[in-house]
Amino acid sequence: MTSPLRRVPSVVTTIVALLALALVPIVGRAGPASAAGTGYWHTSGRQLLDSQNQPVRMTGINWFGAETNTYAPHGLWSRNYKDMLEQIRSLNYNTLRLPYSNQLFDPGSTPNSIDFTKNADLAGLGGLQILDKIIDFAGQLGLKVVLDRHRPDSGSQSALWYTSAYPESRWISDWKMLAQHYAGNSTVIGADLHNEPHSPACWGCGDQSTDWRLAAERAGNAILGVNPNWLIIVEGVDSYNGDGYWWGGNLQGAASAPVRLNVANRLVYSAHDYATSVYPQPWFSDPTFPNNLAAIWDKNWGYLYKKSVAPVLLGEFGTTLQDPRDQTWLRTLLAYLGTGAGGMSFTYWCWNPNSGDTGGILNDDWATVNTTKQAYLTPYLIPPS
Repeated sequence: MTSPLRRVPSVVTTIVALLALALVPIVGRAGPASAAGTGYWHTSGRQLLDSQNQPVRMTGINWFGAETNTYAPHGLWSRNYKDMLEQIRSLNYNTLRLPYSNQLFDPGSTPNSIDFTKNADLAGLGGLQILDKIIDFAGQLGLKVVLDRHRPDSGSQSALWYTSAYPESRWISDWKMLAQHYAGNSTVIGADLHNEPHSPACWGCGDQSTDWRLAAERAGNAILGVNPNWLIIVEGVDSYNGDGYWWGGNLQGAASAPVRLNVANRLVYSAHDYATSVYPQPWFSDPTFPNNLAAIWDKNWGYLYKKSVAPVLLGEFGTTLQDPRDQTWLRTLLAYLGTGAGGMSFTYWCWNPNSGDTGGILNDDWATVNTTKQAYLTPYLIPPS
C-alpha cells in the first residue's frame, strides 16, 4: 500500500486476547511452535520451520514510516518506541514487517518528527541506526522482523523495482548491505524484495527490464550470497495473462515460472489482499459473495500453499471495517488462512492509525487499541517466544 495515503493495551483487551488464544484449535499447533520460534527460519514445502525444525508461522503486523520522509517509523512523535513494541508483543503479534525506502540510506535523509524527550536514545541517529534500535528491542521481546523494501524514494511507490534515480544496481547493493549488516542477528529473518510490483511489471515475460520474476531471482541470490540464512520473500504482480488482481497479489505465474534461488528452502511467496473500502473490486459485488472469495484466493496465491509449493505470507491486508462487506471479507479471509503454526503467515496492515484507507490497530491517539479490529485477529495470533 501507499502508506499514509491509503493506508498501552487495556486490561480488558489483554484478557480478551488471552481467552481467544485459548479457544484456537489445537490442530496444527505443535508444542513449542505456539511461540515465534528460535533462530533463523527456513522452509519445507509449505511450512516454515525454525532452527530446531519446529513448525512456525508469522502472525504479525506492519509498522510503517521509515519509507516516508520522516525516515523513521511513525508515531514516535507521540510514543516511546519500546513502549509501542511492548504493546505489539502484549497483543500477541510475533512478527514485525518494517517498510523502508532506499532514500533512507542517502546522506541528508535525516530522521524527523520524533519526540526526543520520549525517545532520548534515538537523538542524533540516522535512519538505519533507528532501525537497529527497533530491531534490537524487538529481538529482546522475542519478535521476528521482516524488512520490506517499500519504495525506492520516500515520495511514492514504484511499479518496477527501480527508477532512474534508484537503479536496479542500487536496489541490490542496499539489500546486500542490509543482509551483511544484520548477518548473525536472527531477529531479522527475511527480505521482502519489493512492495507491490505492478504493470508494466510482468511475471515470466522474459524482458529483463520488466520481468519481476527474473529480477527477484537476481536480488534474492545476491542477498543469499551474503547472508544464506534469510528468507527471500517474493510478492506477485497485478496482472497475469490479462487477469487483474491487487498490486503485488497475483502469483498465478509462479505455477509455470517459479522463482529459482541458489539456496534451497529459503523462498516464501507473498500476496496482498484488501477490502472493498480500499477499492471496489468486482468480486465484492458478485451475488455469490463471500462464497466466491476462496476460489479467487486459490487462483492467485493460495494454490502455492495448498499444493505445498512454498509457504505463503499475506504481507498486507487491512480495512476500516466501515462497510459490512469489509467485515465479512476479513472474517472469511482469516478463516481461509487457517489457525495454528500450520496456517498461512500474515502481517496485518497496519499498526499505524494514519493509514488513510485502512486505519490501524491503534486508534488516532496512537495509544489505545481498536478492540473491534483486534478481536478479528486475536484467535489467529501466535505469540512470540
